[in-house]
Amino acid sequence: MNVAHFSDTSSDSVNGPSKYLTFVLGDESYGIEITHVTEIVGMQKITPIPDAPHYVRGVINLRGKVIPVIDVRMRFGLSEREYNSRTCIIVLAVRGQDVGMIVDRVQEVHDIGDGVMQAPPTFGDGGSPPYVKGVAKVEDGVRILLDADRLLFQ
Repeated sequence: MNVAHFSDTSSDSVNGPSKYLTFVLGDESYGIEITHVTEIVGMQKITPIPDAPHYVRGVINLRGKVIPVIDVRMRFGLSEREYNSRTCIIVLAVRGQDVGMIVDRVQEVHDIGDGVMQAPPTFGDGGSPPYVKGVAKVEDGVRILLDADRLLFQ
């Protein structure tokens, strides 16, 4: 099983670039602040939880610790996809709790400064999804940056 641990979660400065772990769902790239990421693990057996929201796949046993796991595709209303060798779980620490996010694949860590980050787009009703923190222009396209707290707990 592939496991990546993240122990250096400091950013360059309060106003400097922030580091985002980027990942893919379908054809789109997303980013989550690296300060929340504790590790990345391969897919493993998920025990379903009755009456949980549709996007909560269940819980995993990660080295003796029970961690809830959400499927980000399902959270975003995307079509289900069969898990494969590139599918993985990003484990986040948010609000003092570990939560796993199932993603299609992980890309890399990007330094995203204030100059490339923009407010999230608004739609016909003047709003945007509450878990979208902003968008970043990077050399090969755009990354949708997510707010981990809102993604997991709203």
